[in-house]
Amino acid sequence: MIIVTGGAGFIGSNLIHQLNALGKRNILVVDNLAPAPNLSGPKFLNLQAAQYADYMDKLDFLEALLEGDFDDTEIEAIFHQGACSNTLEDDGRYMMHNNYDYSKVLLHYAVDNKIPLIYASTAATYGLSEVFKEVPANEKPLNVYGFSKLVFDNYLRRRIENIDSAVVGLRYFNVYGPREQHKGRMASVIHHFTKQLKDTGTIRMFEGSGGYADGEQRRDFVFVKDLCRINLFFAGLLPDSPKEPVQAIVNAGTGNARTFKAVAEALMAVHGEGKIEYIPFPGDLKNRYQHFTEADVAGLRAAGYTAPFTSLEEGIKQTFAEEPVK
Repeated sequence: MIIVTGGAGFIGSNLIHQLNALGKRNILVVDNLAPAPNLSGPKFLNLQAAQYADYMDKLDFLEALLEGDFDDTEIEAIFHQGACSNTLEDDGRYMMHNNYDYSKVLLHYAVDNKIPLIYASTAATYGLSEVFKEVPANEKPLNVYGFSKLVFDNYLRRRIENIDSAVVGLRYFNVYGPREQHKGRMASVIHHFTKQLKDTGTIRMFEGSGGYADGEQRRDFVFVKDLCRINLFFAGLLPDSPKEPVQAIVNAGTGNARTFKAVAEALMAVHGEGKIEYIPFPGDLKNRYQHFTEADVAGLRAAGYTAPFTSLEEGIKQTFAEEPVK
């Protein structure tokens, strides 16, 4: 069995579809399908046409894990994609319980049973740092989401030398692709810009901020299918996967930052021409917004992952070939 937490979400559901493409069907999907004010649609639609063996609510799964219900189950890998990723969520107690405590339980279970654990960390651990290398000096989260992920990364760091099974934390940068329509405000700018372009013919982006001119803020946009491949690689499920299990926390980004203007241009190449309008920077994002991100991929390459990344232009083409905008 393969376990995917957050399996109905954006990255988790894409991972399940890619596991299916590898012929994997014995998959346990773990998620929370309760209504949430930050979601703009149902997550379960992401699993249409996916093949999996079972589904469990995340709280039921955690209880079953702690009670030993999986002790006789042969588990090939655990992909821990489940978390509250709302960067505007300020309930620190909820965030730590949901993102930190839950992850610790999974880590100990996976290590004790020598099961590969590949989990989602985030570039939000870096905050306003302009150096995105996986060392503590660069880690300055601006929100409790980034803090919750960093605390777990540090929990793993204190134990990593005593682990001999695969445990890899992937610091996701700005992920985009199909199956993110439910994410509301937390969806990628690719998703938001597309809706604006289709609805109004105009893409609205922030005026200059953080020392960058209008539309020149830069992000490391990474295609979700590339991220899924990195997950599968470190879990030992690909022909080029490492021969020995890896223990590491590495960046999962392209290493090539692109401007918001470049995103708009790539979208117009797919959907048709439109206008760009610059809008004032939102007050609720002040002091919690990353104006620039660019993964240092040296750690990822040193850990053995050498595959190229999909370009922004090609990733956008693939996204809307698979998920046409209505």
